[in-house]
Amino acid sequence: MYQYYKIAGLTVKMDTFGRTAELALPYRIDPCPEADITIDPGYHILKAFAPDADDEMCEYMASGRVFYRNLLRFDGLMLHASAIAVDGKAYLFSADSGVGKSTHVVLWQQLFGEERVRIINDDKPALRLEDGVWYAYGTPWSGKHGINRNLRCPLAGICFLERGEINKIQPYAGSDIVFRLLKQTYRSKNTQLKEKTLSHIGSLLEKVPMWRLECNMEPEAAMLSYNAMTGRDQHA
Repeated sequence: MYQYYKIAGLTVKMDTFGRTAELALPYRIDPCPEADITIDPGYHILKAFAPDADDEMCEYMASGRVFYRNLLRFDGLMLHASAIAVDGKAYLFSADSGVGKSTHVVLWQQLFGEERVRIINDDKPALRLEDGVWYAYGTPWSGKHGINRNLRCPLAGICFLERGEINKIQPYAGSDIVFRLLKQTYRSKNTQLKEKTLSHIGSLLEKVPMWRLECNMEPEAAMLSYNAMTGRDQHA
């Protein structure tokens, strides 16, 4: 049975079940005449390749894939990152799996409190360009722990994490940042969608500060990134 949801500012018509339906509840709205995105049940497609896989997880992955592919048509894209809201602004931490982006976010919460530091999406936030400003949104597709909130905040910075013994942060410079962003987003084989992805990345680089953080898992790393990304170190 189709239900309607408002996700990343878009009306989504979706027939789903299980984990996806549960995590989508905070985004539920009354039925609408038209939908921006329609998501049909798609778990059977993944089941064809992995017949022993769990139906709910297959549906969760398939529905998310459809949403993020369509998001490209609405001046948006997904970034594999942990997104937090602090003082009305969004900050994203992206890294390869296992580096510790979620752990870094927990350090922010320990330093400043969970009331002040709220997780928007712990794995795949939606980013959209609206009236010349990039915003980060929560979505139901938020990794194995399902941590997300139905929030929208202007995007104030993206930080790429790397493991290091000494904490060090600097603005991200160099052309390799394009490939790093591409690695952490949805990559379609469709030529038109490929062009949209590159265009969106170009806009992100133009409008959103990018940082590179070498860090350990000590509170000092979170304070360092907080001061740099919020501009506090410029006024010290």
